[in-house]
Amino acid sequence: MSATPLRIIPGRTRALTEDLQVRRVLPHHQQRMVGPFIFLDEMGPADFAPGTGMDVLPHPHIGLATVTYLFEGAITHRDSLGVVQEIRPGDLNWMTAGRGIVHSERTPDRERTQGQRLHGLQIWCALPLDKEEMQPTFQHVPERDLPTWEDDAVHVRLIAGTAGNRRSPVRVESDLFYVHVHLPAQTNWQFQAEQRECAVYVVSGSVRSNDQTIQKGELTIFGRDDADPTDANTMLVERIDLTTEGSPAQLVCLGGAALSGRRKIWWNFVASDTERLERAKDDWRNRRFPAVPGDDGYIPLPDS
Repeated sequence: MSATPLRIIPGRTRALTEDLQVRRVLPHHQQRMVGPFIFLDEMGPADFAPGTGMDVLPHPHIGLATVTYLFEGAITHRDSLGVVQEIRPGDLNWMTAGRGIVHSERTPDRERTQGQRLHGLQIWCALPLDKEEMQPTFQHVPERDLPTWEDDAVHVRLIAGTAGNRRSPVRVESDLFYVHVHLPAQTNWQFQAEQRECAVYVVSGSVRSNDQTIQKGELTIFGRDDADPTDANTMLVERIDLTTEGSPAQLVCLGGAALSGRRKIWWNFVASDTERLERAKDDWRNRRFPAVPGDDGYIPLPDS
C-alpha cells in the first residue's frame, strides 16, 4: 500500500557563516526526527568569488553522526582524529562523533583561488542509546563506490544504509536509508520503505504524491493512508509513489527505524539526557575537547 504525505515542512533560512546561508528543515516543532535523522540543512547554492570561500571553524559534536553530501563544489574536512579529507560531488563523508569529536569545514585552496559554487546537504543521525559514548570515527566513501542504478530512467544512488537488497559500504549504527534520486519529467517512481519511517526532501523541481505537490526546499513526512496521530506506528510505511510533471526533479529519500528513547539537541550536541548536554557545554567552554591538528580556529560556545 502506498503511503500518504502526513505533513510538509518548509525550510527556514539560517546563516551558517557570513557568506553562506542554509535552508534548515530539521529539527522542526512539528517533526523532531525521521528514523534516526535529527537534523537537515541544505547548504547554498552559494557562489564564492575568487579569493573567498567557506570557513566553518573547529567546533564540537557528541552523540551523533554528521553526514556531508555535495551536489556542487568542494569542502576540506579536518578533525581531531587527524583526518584531512576533501569531499566532492557524489562523495560521502560520515563522521561519528560518539563521546566527542571536533572538526572544521573549509574551502580547498584551489577552489578558494578560482572561486566556486557550493551546494549540498549536511545531515545528522542521532546514535542509538548504547552507541552515544562510542569512540569517534570517520569514513569517506568516494562516489564510484556508492551503489548506483537506473530504475526505468530514474537515476538512484544509495548514499547510506540499505534499500532493497542493496547496501552502502559506509558503516552505520542503526537501520536507515539515505537515497539520492534524479527523476526525468513526466515520470512515476516508487520507493520501497519496507515498513520504516520515511521522508522526502526536494532539492530541485517538484513532485506529486497522492495529489499533493511537494516543492523545492520542502520536506514531506509520509505515513499510512489510515494515519492515526495517536498511533506510534503511523509513520511506518511500505512504499511511497512520486510523480514528476513537466520538469525533472532531484530529491533525497531518508528515514529508517525509530530510535528508542527521546533525544535532546543543543547547538552541535545530541544526547538522551540533559546532564550529558551540560557536561559537553562545560567541556567545550573550558577547552577539554581534543584539538584539530593544523587548524587553530575556534567557535565559542553560544549563549543560547
